[in-house]
Amino acid sequence: MKMSIDDLQFFQVVAASETLTAASHQLGCSVSVISKRLRALEERLDVRLAQRGTRRLVLTSEGALYASRLDSILDQLRELEELVTDSSGELRGSLVVRATLGLGRAHVAPLLAEFAALHPKLQVRLDTSALPLRPHRREFDVAVHVGSPPDSSLRMRRLAENRRVPCAAPSYLDRRGAPTRVEDLAQHDCIVLRENESDFALWRFGDAGDPRHVRVRGSLSSNDGDVVTSWALDGRGVIMRSEWHVRPHIERGELVRVLPHVPTPAADIYALLEDDGHVPRRVTELIDHFTARLPGRLGRSRGTAQAFRNGKPTLPVTGL
Repeated sequence: MKMSIDDLQFFQVVAASETLTAASHQLGCSVSVISKRLRALEERLDVRLAQRGTRRLVLTSEGALYASRLDSILDQLRELEELVTDSSGELRGSLVVRATLGLGRAHVAPLLAEFAALHPKLQVRLDTSALPLRPHRREFDVAVHVGSPPDSSLRMRRLAENRRVPCAAPSYLDRRGAPTRVEDLAQHDCIVLRENESDFALWRFGDAGDPRHVRVRGSLSSNDGDVVTSWALDGRGVIMRSEWHVRPHIERGELVRVLPHVPTPAADIYALLEDDGHVPRRVTELIDHFTARLPGRLGRSRGTAQAFRNGKPTLPVTGL
């Protein structure tokens, strides 16, 4: 039985995909080609690797085992390639970066373009999504994430400080008045951002020693942060958004922070990656690039310089 590296990489993509259609998009070929190639691989191995449903692709126990071992084999091959090519000083290979829609468009995309220009032999891809991270599916090399990491098994490095703050347009506050207590928000028109799998309408305040929360309500909600902000700018209600996103509007007077005397929990920005031992140099250098450049883009002077090079970072995770 002859197996090529291309076959291994093919099944790694299939195993990380929800459907054959999603795999076809990743690999740039038709669903029928993907199906035929998967069937040929199964015949060669004499085992069923995946159940093909109309809505989902589900790995069999054999398929899951095969995929998990493939990840290790391909990681070792990539590490070997780096050992051979590092002497030239050039970064090679591919990088897949995952980010939320707003942060991805506004800041991650420009920083990736800068990094790609510095390292022309790299293939760099950015995926932006409002969907929650699924680290077990190996969809990314680095994820840029706002707030508490979704999986404690992930390695992380803080890129910039951030908080979520409530704010509204002056026109809304003139019409409805400004809340003076956290509890007052329950009587206001609040615009909810539906992201990840959190309890969208539960807004949190305070800190670890004095946590507070309020369940808000309103007629408008969206999974797109830019849409939510545009509604707030139009005077439609109060929003709870990341400070990095609304600061320019607040500085221009287009939005006003409400309840400024009430602290909000930290929602720092992190680089996340799987804790699977070896971290390629192209990944560490990309994260170094983010660490050096992102705080300045967000209007902050402070960042962190904690590196991944020697195992897990020692930076304490605070304020989450």
